[in-house]
Amino acid sequence: MAWQGVEGHDAIAADFAAAAARGRVAGSYLFVGPPGVGKGTFALALAKALLCEACGPGLVACGGCRSCVQAAAGTHPDIDVVGKPADRATIPLESLIGAGEQRMREGLVWRLLLRPALGARKVAIILDADFLAEEGANCLLKTLEEPPESAIIILVGTAVERQLPTIRSRCRIVRFRPLSTETVARVLAAEARQSGGPLDEAAVHRQAASAAGSLSRARCLGDAEAVAFRGRLLDLLARRPVPGVELARETIAFVEAAGKEAPPRRLRLRLVLDTVTEVLRAGVRGAVTGETAADPALGKAAAAWEPDPDACAAALGHTLAALDAVERNANLSVLVDAWTALIEEPRLAGLA
Repeated sequence: MAWQGVEGHDAIAADFAAAAARGRVAGSYLFVGPPGVGKGTFALALAKALLCEACGPGLVACGGCRSCVQAAAGTHPDIDVVGKPADRATIPLESLIGAGEQRMREGLVWRLLLRPALGARKVAIILDADFLAEEGANCLLKTLEEPPESAIIILVGTAVERQLPTIRSRCRIVRFRPLSTETVARVLAAEARQSGGPLDEAAVHRQAASAAGSLSRARCLGDAEAVAFRGRLLDLLARRPVPGVELARETIAFVEAAGKEAPPRRLRLRLVLDTVTEVLRAGVRGAVTGETAADPALGKAAAAWEPDPDACAAALGHTLAALDAVERNANLSVLVDAWTALIEEPRLAGLA
């Protein structure tokens, strides 16, 4: 059974349970792993368990005490969650230390100095830690190095390399792996049953197999339009040189079909770039080890890149840079035009 309903990370939960039983829970953690594998969900479940008034064996929250009820409702006064707003490129400095005349008298760092309202602990969760600006990260250093005795701070990001060395050195690093295909399929099937809709087990398995261990990606792949576009994208990538103009036109149309709101448009472009990344990584692996992808369509696209591993590696670098630019609120149309030109001629200079 999944720990507190969080799938795929029972071993990490067991480590925290053992640490809690010994009274050895650290003051600062950095959770890293691919997007969509449940790091933020795990952090919230961990906060709920650590603050539970009647926590059971295995660090399982009781679910019925005052603390658990407020944690489930998102109103617990001792669970403080900060993240990057959808319309900002970084986590706002004022979220951490307050703004203007209230600087250092508001914000997360100040709130951590206050006594817990309900129990003996406070838990702060910083989502989107990849988007801590240098000034914001520096404001956290002292707090991370010497957290208040009653406080536990959890930063949630995607890679250790995306954090400042000074942040990394002050946190215990917890690595989350991609979910297994079976786990993703099980979650998708359960969600389909809860929604009351029809369950197509073959389609669910295809979604899970193409999701690279990410639930958020799997859910997006369930959209019929996304499925159709993925097939078209793989066809385009199987052509060398890649038809950049055609790829740009179809990618922009797919992104704009998500509507006028920025978050769903960015989600669609991330899905495109994630798929291209998967193809190019498979191409590099194939060139080096002869390994072939399990997905025939993806394998065909990857095979087209195998004869030129240097171009494949260069295209992969451009695509990863484009993914980073998406997260930093770049103009999506301009980004797609620049990225597709680089994919067409991978040895060109990278994205600015």
